[in-house]
Amino acid sequence: MVPSSSMSIATILSVLLIYGQQVSEAQGVVIFDNCFRCICEAASGCNLTSGCDGPVCGPYRITWSYWADGGKLKLDGSPDSEAYPQCVNNPHCAVRTVQGYMDKFAQDCNGDGVINCDDYLRIHRLGGYGCTGPLDAKYEDTFKRCKETLRNLDS
Repeated sequence: MVPSSSMSIATILSVLLIYGQQVSEAQGVVIFDNCFRCICEAASGCNLTSGCDGPVCGPYRITWSYWADGGKLKLDGSPDSEAYPQCVNNPHCAVRTVQGYMDKFAQDCNGDGVINCDDYLRIHRLGGYGCTGPLDAKYEDTFKRCKETLRNLDS
């Protein structure tokens, strides 16, 4: 089922409340929350209850290898055998995992001379070694609609 536009906006607003207006920065990579929000929206409609489905888990649809590249973060008290699914299904830990992955693979994927959220989306979807490849239209369109929605909310 594809979420309606009003549900997507409500979901984005919920995530806004979860993350506030913070900026994530580590090793020189700065990712604004709106970028995290729109990557989440493109990945799963930002479904915070999506759980695991085959090789991907959580609202960012993170694989085990992505989680490992992102730093193998775990929640306090989480047994090692459950660290991956528990982390990536937790919005805060999932964002930290995405940040860790971007710290490792940040690059100009679209060749425009800057590293920004458009590149982070490509890295997230296509991987750190394949981010120059084509994005599927639905994924990219969802991302662009989210950015536009958030831009309109800010004005």
